[in-house]
Amino acid sequence: MKSVVRSIFLLAALAGGQDISGEWQGTVQMGPTALRTVWKFSRTDSGAWSGVLHSIDQSSDWGSGFQMDSVTVEGADVKFASAQIQGSYEGKLSADGGVITGTWTQGRSIPLELHRPSPETAWKDPAAHSVRMLPVDKEAASGKDIRLEVLDWGGSGRPMVFIPGLGNTAQVFDKFAPKFAAQYHVYGVTRRGFGDSSAPATGYQADRLGDDVLAVLDALKIEKPVLVGHSLGGEELSSIGSRYPGKVAGLIYLDAGYSYAFYNKERGDLNIDLAELKRKLAQIEPGGGVADPRPILRDLIEATLPAVDRDLREQQKTLANVPPAMLAAQFGQPAPPVLREIMAGMQKYTSIAAPALAIYAVPHDRGPQPPGADPAAQAAQDARDEETTGAQARAFEAGLPSAKVVRIPHANHFVFRSNEDDVIREMNAFLAGLK
Repeated sequence: MKSVVRSIFLLAALAGGQDISGEWQGTVQMGPTALRTVWKFSRTDSGAWSGVLHSIDQSSDWGSGFQMDSVTVEGADVKFASAQIQGSYEGKLSADGGVITGTWTQGRSIPLELHRPSPETAWKDPAAHSVRMLPVDKEAASGKDIRLEVLDWGGSGRPMVFIPGLGNTAQVFDKFAPKFAAQYHVYGVTRRGFGDSSAPATGYQADRLGDDVLAVLDALKIEKPVLVGHSLGGEELSSIGSRYPGKVAGLIYLDAGYSYAFYNKERGDLNIDLAELKRKLAQIEPGGGVADPRPILRDLIEATLPAVDRDLREQQKTLANVPPAMLAAQFGQPAPPVLREIMAGMQKYTSIAAPALAIYAVPHDRGPQPPGADPAAQAAQDARDEETTGAQARAFEAGLPSAKVVRIPHANHFVFRSNEDDVIREMNAFLAGLK
């Protein structure tokens, strides 16, 4: 039987039909440290290859990964690279299609052999959750289902749904979410474009992402859940809480109440204001579909353009003393398409009727400081954080008087990890007061 399979593979290879789709795994030896990696390759609709790297020993989010910018298979030669992590790989596919032997280069070159795992040898996520892929929308061009990865940590009682931040999957909550399963039925949703969820080219506007979550709730027949969002997850919370407050029991923002979740009119936000400017300019172009552009012109002149002017001046002041190398690192590389779509789809939320708890890390913990770090410089960083994050917390508090706002000094952005006990205490107090 093996000889037949090998013969079939060799015939396919001669025809240029090698198939590396599916999951591969290998170990990168970094000095004394062995790092396990999982690679997933698939064909796009255009027939090109795409790939994702999961470095499972370096992340507490098994679902998140690094996208490969290029994947090529020519004969037995396999190559892929990622600008995001400045790494590349060159290897050769074995005759039986089960091994790729080559070199991973990331600063230095390291031998790396990738194997197709069997069900017995595959590395498995140790977290205790079940996974479902639920349809929430359809691609306009192809009509294909757009499916989201939905985790279920079990439990009983009122439903609680966790939504991750940008770049993460619902698996980022694998250690935290189950702590509520004694009193709640706990779920997690990975937004489109990330992890195993579908990654269509479009559909990343803030309200569309909120509609995705609503579609999951409908599919699972979940009524009046508590939504818990980390970081960008606050956008979905505010989208639902501003449009359909009656569909949720409460909203909990875990360092997630930033401008994409609540727009501070006093400070503005360059990205959101630019996105609004672009949308309005497109509307007043000939053929923009607006019967009377005069109200839009008036709004542009009186509100939108002054807001962008203020944002640009603030950005100019912020970047004035940033070294060129740091500027190049921040602005020199093009952002991934999904990120650009999400940024362009942000909008202003200023009225949220659902009960809300917003927990802010302010000032943020910046991790271990190098020996001899200047205390004055650290104090200056804390002061800047108080000026920005602190101002956002005050705006959330003033704009939504019924909301509970909590500040945890020197917590990490992943506040549910760095200050787990504090967050659980505040969440439980908030949850106890819900109807």
